[in-house]
Amino acid sequence: MKISVSRSGGLAGLTRTWNVIVDDQPDREEWMSLVSSLPWSSRPRVLPQPDRYIYVIRCSRRRITLPEQKVEGPWRELVNRVQSAAS
Repeated sequence: MKISVSRSGGLAGLTRTWNVIVDDQPDREEWMSLVSSLPWSSRPRVLPQPDRYIYVIRCSRRRITLPEQKVEGPWRELVNRVQSAAS
């Protein structure tokens, strides 16, 4: 399974993308548990704010777009793990 996190916006308006292949990770089961715990069907309604980031998270066929201020809890954990593993 591939997880992709893209972050766009901010002051410069640039997009950065990090990718992880979960099957290649030594802690695959932890990744799978985290992904299955995410509230994929929850769509937060937040007005866009200037110079804030927008995150697009893709995992297999699932996709969610979150404003920076809603990347919290398990979403923040996933984003941090993907960024660390992709570095």
